[in-house]
Order: sequence, then structure tokens, then C-alpha cells
Amino acid sequence: MPSARISIITCSMAQTRRLGERIGRLCVPDTILALTGDLGCGKTTLVQGLARGLDVPAGYYITSPTYTWINEYPGRLPLFHADLYRLTSPEEMEDIGLPELFHAGGTLAVEWADRVAGLLPGERLSLTMEITDDARRSITMAARGRAMTDLLDNLYIWMKEQKWV
Repeated sequence: MPSARISIITCSMAQTRRLGERIGRLCVPDTILALTGDLGCGKTTLVQGLARGLDVPAGYYITSPTYTWINEYPGRLPLFHADLYRLTSPEEMEDIGLPELFHAGGTLAVEWADRVAGLLPGERLSLTMEITDDARRSITMAARGRAMTDLLDNLYIWMKEQKWV
């Protein structure tokens, strides 16, 4: 299975949202984004940008679904936003219906994906986010599978145009 990896530093919440927006513009049906990182590292901020890139109407406020498990938003592709912070066992993934979204034709963004990493489909874009300082975030993106490698290649071209790399 093809794979690729790139890292970037974003310098503000706005820049993290812009990165998410660009990823959203590149998403194809059944894109899975596996987001990992500590509390406050920008996972939900990135998903807010992702929603813009997927053309989720501006009237929808994108929040982390910590207590609802999964939020769904309409867009060019449906956005399914899952937060597994409260997950106590991988088996609960079935109970909340996460596997049904793997091939639902939308984009699935899974926060705290490390809690179920072995249960996610192989083809995905994994984003590991780390706090560098108050504003900066280190984001490492690893693509698995042809479609996600293509997405990451196109994202890299855009990042070069933006002079981010």
C-alpha cells in the first residue's frame, strides 16, 4: 500500500484552519482523517477548516462532539466528526456506529483516533498534532493508500505555493 509523510508547523489557529480547509477541498468520498494529539492541540480547529473546505454551510457551528460522539454536517461531501475522548474500550466503536461511516461516501474526521487505530480502515490520512507553544502547532501527516497519498501530494504542492515548506 503506497504511503507518504510530511510535517508542517502552523503559526496560528487561522493557519491551522486554512490547512484543514485545503484538506477538505482535496477530500474524495470515504476519506478518513485520523487525528491524534493532546487536549488543546488544534484537532477541532483543523476540523473547522475541513468543514469550510467541504462546503459545510456557514450557519453550522463546528464543535467537538465529546458528549454526542459523532456530529454530521451537510456539504459537498457529508462531514462526520467523531470524538473518541470518552471511549473506554474499542468495542464501543461499534455501539456508536463508527464503522458504518467508513464507507458512507463522506469524510470522516476521528479525534483521538489512537484509541481505535488498529480498527480503522488501512486507507487513511493520519494527522499527529503537537503543541509547540501558545500559537504554534507541529502537524505530521501520514498517508496510507493511493487516494490518501495523492491527497497528500496535492496538499504538498499547495503548501509549497503558500511557502509553508
